[in-house]
Amino acid sequence: MEKTWMPKVAGILDIVAGALSFVGITLALAGILVLGAMGGTDIPTGMPTNLILIIVVVMAIFAIIADILAIVGGTFALRRKKWGLALTGSIAAFFASWPLGIAAIVFTVLSKKEFE
Repeated sequence: MEKTWMPKVAGILDIVAGALSFVGITLALAGILVLGAMGGTDIPTGMPTNLILIIVVVMAIFAIIADILAIVGGTFALRRKKWGLALTGSIAAFFASWPLGIAAIVFTVLSKKEFE
């Protein structure tokens, strides 16, 4: 089978989307934790501030897990191994950055025959 550029591009898109989102979520999470340590702010939602901070931290943890999965899937796409994991990484990259994720999903699906 002839090797095309699509798995490499998909892997790069996965890694870029996952890494950028990982850095952004980590910085946001650090800011949220500092805000929580300072006592929070007056958010006009009627909900306790600590509950809001807990919800945001839990969501950030799930986002970080998706970012790590996107990076791992991107490395498998670059190596053209384990198509299922590469596709899972592309789907996870969609949640980090939907334009990059959609392109990564398309390239990964179209290059299925190139994987071991």
